[in-house]
Amino acid sequence: MNNLYYSEPLEKRQKDKIKQEKKKAREREKRIKENQKNVENDTQEFDFETETVIGMTNKNNQRKRQAIQKQLEQQERKKQKKKKRIKKILKWLGIIILLAGGITFALVSPIFNIQEIEVSGNQLISSDTIVSLSELSKDQNIFKFINLQIEEKIEEHPYIETAKVKRALPSKVKIEVQERERNFNIQFMNEFAYINNQGYILEIAESKLPIPTIQGICTSEEEITPGNRLNSEDLEKLETVLQIMDIWKNNNMEQAIDSIDITEKNEYTIRLEQEKKTVYLGDKSNLNNKILWVQAIINDNKGIEGEIYVNGDLNNNFRPRFKQKV
Repeated sequence: MNNLYYSEPLEKRQKDKIKQEKKKAREREKRIKENQKNVENDTQEFDFETETVIGMTNKNNQRKRQAIQKQLEQQERKKQKKKKRIKKILKWLGIIILLAGGITFALVSPIFNIQEIEVSGNQLISSDTIVSLSELSKDQNIFKFINLQIEEKIEEHPYIETAKVKRALPSKVKIEVQERERNFNIQFMNEFAYINNQGYILEIAESKLPIPTIQGICTSEEEITPGNRLNSEDLEKLETVLQIMDIWKNNNMEQAIDSIDITEKNEYTIRLEQEKKTVYLGDKSNLNNKILWVQAIINDNKGIEGEIYVNGDLNNNFRPRFKQKV
């Protein structure tokens, strides 16, 4: 009886308890689901309502970050630029110090004293004269002169057309010159002036060189000084003289021209002492044809003294002629 009495109520209580626990579990699960749902709704509702605000905040924050980044970059660039400037200054300062030291050493060291002065290209002017013109001397420091100034001093000599000065370290100076050539005599008073193709007066001498003599110049005697040039009128006539000499040479004329008279530019006159002939060329027109006629007349009158006239217009029925001296 005791067992029957206690077993029924106990089983019922257990069943009721299980039901209550299941109910509580279901309610708890329902609350959890509702809470989760509420959280999701709250999150969605919050994001939807504050979307614009969040975007604006993000943009403002981004701008601030960009501004800060830009400021930092500018500061970094300034630092780098300053570093580069300092490095550059230090670099140049080092170079200047090295140069100053090198220059000081070069100027005071006896290693760089001149021991030899070499002159080349000269035939008419002696090496001693050229060294004297340069004003350079042995045991002088090789860096204590300016090349251009030395060259100008040497070129003051009438015979020197160009001069080039070079240093051959440690102790040698090279002077290379180009001399003017004596191409013509000019007779005035009882002396002769030697000139080149450019009309430079090179030297005044008492003797005549075995080169053609130009007669009839209009340059005054006061202007005939070594280093000067003939005046413009004589220089113009000299151009015609050079044409005559070139054509004469190109036609293989064997006869040497002793003199050319340029008194009148419309009557250039050539004297051939060996042939004992005087040639009247006239003006500078048709010089090539005129000289060909001169060559033919000379060949036809070998050893006969006389005068050759080719001073007319060969294109207008002028007939060259030879007049024998009686």
